[in-house]
Amino acid sequence: MSWNVSSSFRQIPRLWKTLAFRLTVAYALAGLLVVFVSTASLYFVLVTELERSTDLFLADKVNVIRTMLRERPDDVDALREEVELESAARRYEQFYIRLLDERNTPLMATPGMDEQLDLQHFPSQAQTYRGRALPVMGKNGRPLRVTGLVVAVGSPLGENVTIQIAIDVSEKEELLARYRHWFGFVLLGSLIIIPAAGYRIARQGIHPVEEIAETARHITSTNLHERILPEGYPSELASLAGTFNQMLDRLEESFDRISRFSADIAHDLRTPVNNIRGEAEVALVRARKVEEYREVLGSCLEEAVRLSNLISDLLFLARAESPPAHLRWAPVDVCELLSSVRDYYEGAAAEGQIALSTAKGRQTVIAEMDRTLMQRAVSNLVANAVAHTPSGGSVVLEAEPEGESIRIAVSDTGAGIPAEALLRVFDRFYRVDQSRSQVSGGTGLGLSIVQSIMVLHGGNAAITSEMGKGTCVTLRLPIARPR
Repeated sequence: MSWNVSSSFRQIPRLWKTLAFRLTVAYALAGLLVVFVSTASLYFVLVTELERSTDLFLADKVNVIRTMLRERPDDVDALREEVELESAARRYEQFYIRLLDERNTPLMATPGMDEQLDLQHFPSQAQTYRGRALPVMGKNGRPLRVTGLVVAVGSPLGENVTIQIAIDVSEKEELLARYRHWFGFVLLGSLIIIPAAGYRIARQGIHPVEEIAETARHITSTNLHERILPEGYPSELASLAGTFNQMLDRLEESFDRISRFSADIAHDLRTPVNNIRGEAEVALVRARKVEEYREVLGSCLEEAVRLSNLISDLLFLARAESPPAHLRWAPVDVCELLSSVRDYYEGAAAEGQIALSTAKGRQTVIAEMDRTLMQRAVSNLVANAVAHTPSGGSVVLEAEPEGESIRIAVSDTGAGIPAEALLRVFDRFYRVDQSRSQVSGGTGLGLSIVQSIMVLHGGNAAITSEMGKGTCVTLRLPIARPR
């Protein structure tokens, strides 16, 4: 038995970790508190009402006798009947009356009163009562309530008469004892019923939570399409189910993006590797001239450079998603940065007969940023704009402050981007040209890198485009270094 008890005590910390046990304890304590307060309040009201009814009865008797003494002092027979005979006719709650003159000499008294009360101390007590009823204990241990009052009367009883009245309240005390007995049974029953009912309610309350947990337990990376149906759940749990479904939507979208990302990486890495391998295998089939070997090595070098650039971009994106990123913060003249990017791409733009210019701002714009990363972001935008703008078009770079932020825009007069592709242009390896042509040497990571750089600076990138008219990419970032 002792082992079982100690084992049960050891289970309490483990049970306390369960929601059902905590709710059961809370329900039980709350229910027992309500029952205890209710029964105690009812008992207090019952005691008060019983005392009040007894006091009203005593006050009524005192008033009757006082009236008789004032208005009919000569009617001794009526007074004797009220004092000596009426109490004898009562079976329960018998009362006792005694009248004393000014010298505390008894004038008349209810028979048997001296057997119930210590009449020697009654006169002194009566002076302290002054019409109030007080509890006393009789000679035989029976509880009584007594009161006394001095009234003025005429002859033949004298000028002042003391009225002393006592009533037996043992029946009411027994009634209170029975109530206390039943209240104890009620509390004992509540101690058993309320925890059981609380546990039942707790189990029913957390049943939807268990259903949600069971559904979540079966969701893996292979079946992220499953959802929790919130119909029939309480509003709070329906909201939880909705939030959980939204999380699953995001996870499913992330897994799909990762899958596409992995496939794109494999494709983009396999292409240059296969090209290098194919050219090397062809070159080794037979002996060739030095010029032929030089041509093969040059082609392999181009593919290796392209592969190296792709790996470098992937490593940059991986580092950008692993905070904290170590940026070299410094005040930068944004207009001067745009001018340096324009100068770098001016030759390529002139070769394609494209006008590359920077918009003249009204004032110098200084912002805290990592110059190298921001220059890379703007360079990616300019390179894309030049590559997709036909001869005779133009590319404009501009920067201007907007309150506590700065806006950098790169706009072109190229072919534009379809509306359905605008939402995905910042995705990795996404190309508007679904043929995935490698003629331009693009990897589909340029705008992803731009977006990552803006996130690192506490800003964002946005794009607008219209088919046949051109595209504008806008970068917004705070002027001061974000915390």
